[in-house]
Amino acid sequence: MSQNILQEIKENGPSLSALAEKFPELAALKQIPQDPQYHAEGDVYRHTELVCEALTQTSEWQNLPSPEQELLFLSAAFHDIGKKACTKQENGTWISPKHTIVGEKIFRDLAYHQQELFGLTFRQRETVAKLIRFHGLPVWFWTKKHPERALLQAAESIPLHLLYLLARADQAGRICHTTEHLEEHVELFADYAREQGVLNSPYPFADSYTKFQYFQKEDLWQGSQLYDDTTFDVILMAGLPLAGKDTWIEKNAGEMPVISLDQIREELGIHPAKGSSKVVQIAKERARVLLRQKTPFIWNATNIIQETRLKLVQLFASYGARVHILYLEVPYQELLARNKKRARYIPEPVLEEMIRKLEIPQAWEAYQVTWLAE
Repeated sequence: MSQNILQEIKENGPSLSALAEKFPELAALKQIPQDPQYHAEGDVYRHTELVCEALTQTSEWQNLPSPEQELLFLSAAFHDIGKKACTKQENGTWISPKHTIVGEKIFRDLAYHQQELFGLTFRQRETVAKLIRFHGLPVWFWTKKHPERALLQAAESIPLHLLYLLARADQAGRICHTTEHLEEHVELFADYAREQGVLNSPYPFADSYTKFQYFQKEDLWQGSQLYDDTTFDVILMAGLPLAGKDTWIEKNAGEMPVISLDQIREELGIHPAKGSSKVVQIAKERARVLLRQKTPFIWNATNIIQETRLKLVQLFASYGARVHILYLEVPYQELLARNKKRARYIPEPVLEEMIRKLEIPQAWEAYQVTWLAE
């Protein structure tokens, strides 16, 4: 059996060219232009080469534990993978809006489909994906309305000391008249994260309720300790179809009521591709009955989009519920195998589109977030 990427990096050392031979998506970056004002070194691939060189030559990277070295190198290699899809010319200037958001999804899609090739666990995959997503944060965090909130939120997903090293390499791996100015921002980020106590670990909130409320309210100090007046639990299921949500409910729900969007569709004879707004409306009406009664229940749907989850969490929490998000995931090949056995077969293009859009729940989204995906 051939080595996976993590093993190759460990045994042969980091090599962008070796990765580009395996992934045409990386090699294609040689054709993607950049604004010479910020990237006089050339195309996106050349910039990526310089970033990887700058990263691996630092004593900080060399002194990291081997697992962190490997994940950070992968993050550097794929950090601009979203630029192929996002780069366009506007008023004569090359720009790449939202390439970090797109890049996160592209990497997750690649690593999920080719898990054996990458050799990443779920948590390792998500660490790399989020480093890609946030690699611009150290440069621009200070422009945000609540800089400390941006840092604390990112720290819930990734180690900020790794993000700092990635961002520093990103600035070193370019030819730019404002490089020194941008490097100062990165150092400011590290200093500020250190002051907030989140450079090496998430912020130690007083409890889960206070943490949840901090990310819900703009005027709450992170050092607060709020009185937890929640009285009952609501479980919000999340995950791709066939990930095992129904099976988990059968084994663990006990007597808890379950509001299932699929079940409502069956009751009303609504086709899976139609009537979504009506199904959700009915589901919310049933949920409000249970919420007013302070009755624990399970909301069972895919909930793969963060905006959808946040709206539901806000609704449930407004009635005094402790909202728990439970995300389930199975390997890609297992997902396909289950789909073939399923009575209501999901067309492959539909399933692939859902994988492409998937947004993994983050720790700050609810009172508690659990991932069953290893």
